[in-house]
Amino acid sequence: MKKIVRRISLAILTVMMVVLTPQAVSAVEETRVAINVQVPEDWTNPCVWAWDTDGNNAFSAWPGGEMEANPSNDGWYYIWLPSWATHVIVNANEGSVQTDELILDGTNAWITITADGAEISYDAMTEGETPAYVEKFTIYAKVDETWENPSLWAWLAPDGTNAFESWPGAVIKAGETGWYSVKAPIWVNSIIINANEGTVQTADITIDPADVWVTVQADGTFDFSYTDPDQAAVPNITVSIMAPADWATPNLWAWSAPDGTNVYTTWPGEPLAEGENGWLTKEIPGWVNSIIVNGNEGTVQTTDIAIDTGVNTWIVVTGPDAFEVYYEEPVIEASAEVEETPVVVEEPVQEEVEVMEETPESSSSNLLLYIVGGVIVVALIAVAVVVINKKRNNK
Repeated sequence: MKKIVRRISLAILTVMMVVLTPQAVSAVEETRVAINVQVPEDWTNPCVWAWDTDGNNAFSAWPGGEMEANPSNDGWYYIWLPSWATHVIVNANEGSVQTDELILDGTNAWITITADGAEISYDAMTEGETPAYVEKFTIYAKVDETWENPSLWAWLAPDGTNAFESWPGAVIKAGETGWYSVKAPIWVNSIIINANEGTVQTADITIDPADVWVTVQADGTFDFSYTDPDQAAVPNITVSIMAPADWATPNLWAWSAPDGTNVYTTWPGEPLAEGENGWLTKEIPGWVNSIIVNGNEGTVQTTDIAIDTGVNTWIVVTGPDAFEVYYEEPVIEASAEVEETPVVVEEPVQEEVEVMEETPESSSSNLLLYIVGGVIVVALIAVAVVVINKKRNNK
């Protein structure tokens, strides 16, 4: 009985290990490391673009995650990255200046950037602890033109814990698409958009902790949405591709320029599907204005291809730098797709052979020979049958 109980216990323990192992692996994958960076004085609003060896990006759009100033170390900024994102580019001035690709070891790192390049250290170069990681989400705001220098005030209701030290809160940065943006801690559930040094403002806005877009009128009235209104207003489009025959499993990479919002999170994007008339197709958001066609697991690709937003598009690709963009389906002739070298077939030289014409006499002789031969064969068969029968009777 004890042996049975032990076996059952061992089986239960094995099952628990199998079930819990993926959770442990997931927890390891979600661990974060602190990246501390000292940038030149003329680098403003530094950001980090980060990815892994398989091309998985830590952020959805260039220039990546915004770094925060370290309050205890002048000139130093920090950001918490997933430990798997070991390839980074530090950039600033809206992505116009940047380092080369830097490869980290997945632990806390200190990077100093000078005119000569960037140096990485895994020994602490700042005083005290790096401020703790706080998950954040983004608030986007579009305000009336009379609202100058808009800011965000954010807090947790009903206990009143504020996200920022003093009114009017955090300055909202202007973007290139007409939207201002700022990040707030994930625990925030109430916000106010204000401007003109806090003299104009919205009423309290109760939100979920997710990226949100707030449109504010001159009188402070507002609407908000959890999807980008500009993007939602544009219907999806279909992109049809003719790719070179030696580009195996063609994929599509798509994004919005110049803000860098990617449709897909991992290179090389998503595979194209078989369409009609030999086209490879993919449905993508209508706000996309830039694509790359690639093949052979992303090892061959086109350069950036600019397309019109909101319009079905056809692209004929004949090489990395050779493609044509159409907004109506073009007529593609088979001869235009592949240039075939004509094969010259030489006709064999026929030799003259003298043919003997049969005379009526020769034809009759041949017929007689066939008849005689047939009679002989029949006779031989008959003799063989008689001999066999005799042998059987003698047994």
